[in-house]
Amino acid sequence: MNANTIAVRRWWYIMPIAFFTYSLAYLDRANYGFASAAGMARDLNITPALSSLLSSLFFLGYFFFQIPGGIYAERRSAKKLVFVSLILWGGCASLTGIVNDANWLVVIRFLLGVVEAAVMPAMLVYLSNWFTRAERSRANTFLILGNPVTVLWMSVLSGYLIQAFDWRVMFIAEGVPAVIWAAFWWILVREKPADAAWLGTQEKIDLAAVFAAEQSGLKPVRNYGEAFRSTKVILLCAQYFCWNVGVYGFVLWLPSILKAGSSLGIVSTGWLSAVPYLLATIAMIVVSYISDKTLNRRACVWPCLLVGAFAFIGSYLVGTSNFWLSYTLLVIAGGAMYAPYGPFFAIIPEMLPHNVAGGAMALINSMGALGSFVGAYVVGYLNSTTGNPSASYVLMAASLLIAVVLTIMVRPNPQPSAAQPSYAS
Repeated sequence: MNANTIAVRRWWYIMPIAFFTYSLAYLDRANYGFASAAGMARDLNITPALSSLLSSLFFLGYFFFQIPGGIYAERRSAKKLVFVSLILWGGCASLTGIVNDANWLVVIRFLLGVVEAAVMPAMLVYLSNWFTRAERSRANTFLILGNPVTVLWMSVLSGYLIQAFDWRVMFIAEGVPAVIWAAFWWILVREKPADAAWLGTQEKIDLAAVFAAEQSGLKPVRNYGEAFRSTKVILLCAQYFCWNVGVYGFVLWLPSILKAGSSLGIVSTGWLSAVPYLLATIAMIVVSYISDKTLNRRACVWPCLLVGAFAFIGSYLVGTSNFWLSYTLLVIAGGAMYAPYGPFFAIIPEMLPHNVAGGAMALINSMGALGSFVGAYVVGYLNSTTGNPSASYVLMAASLLIAVVLTIMVRPNPQPSAAQPSYAS
């Protein structure tokens, strides 16, 4: 069996499962913005301040449980962790459509963040067990494509569900699939190549040799404490915090911004909200391909974030004078912010050995969750108190500019002198 056949088999077996699983996770965290725009606050007597808190509480729970989840996935089993998480987050998401009291909504949004916290680091650890350095940016990208692709169709579907029924039916209908998918995940997933019956013995040996060669080129790191004190990890934590202030300020409040800035109904708002994620899907694929060809991860991250920052500045300058120009700039900002996810998450396993990479990815992702909390809360607060999104555009632009500077400050590891074997498709 040649190298290309190995690669194709892995892509077709692993990536559809990973993509769909992460899509369900993102579906149940991003639909709050549509419920907020569709009258949930009125039905539950939620004040603007509490609405901002509720949108961001998910990320507070997400922040606290990232590292335990990442370490468990690395040392024990990503498969078991994701299986349990699927059942719990589907249940929490569906319960959101049943509550009649805002206090219970506070509890459920926090718990949803807790049970979803392990998913991202577990999935990154899982993919690092299956894909080589020359493939990792694309593998990460196809995983994280579950984010914009989900928001793309969820924006349209949620609009129709709310119009036909109400926001309660939307939450229940979009929460149940995760519980059902848990059974398929358990049956289909194998932790590592050595566990896969569909790989031959020689294929497993070849893959193991590539992974061993990659690990041998990394400086040993004794424990998580040493990894977490690394200057590179600290810079990436700060960078991802700032990046996510922009991303989730945008994701959670875009429907409300568009609905308030136009006379469009909720279905039209859903269609308009989907467009940035269509651009994001295309941009992520292109940028990840360039990243794996050049192996220059930083140069595929900071220019995209810079474009996003300038687009937000443009929207601020246009203001409310031209809705369609401002909207076009927001589409560009959304696409640019999503584009470099694959290269970014390929940086970490290339600078740290396998024994600590999962924990480091969890730490960085947890700081991103904290940035998401800040972005979701502050953007919602600014929009509700000022009556327009101008101040939030400035906040998101500034956070992305800081992320650009921090990305440039991360010095890459020296490239190995000898070319390593590749099984890229």
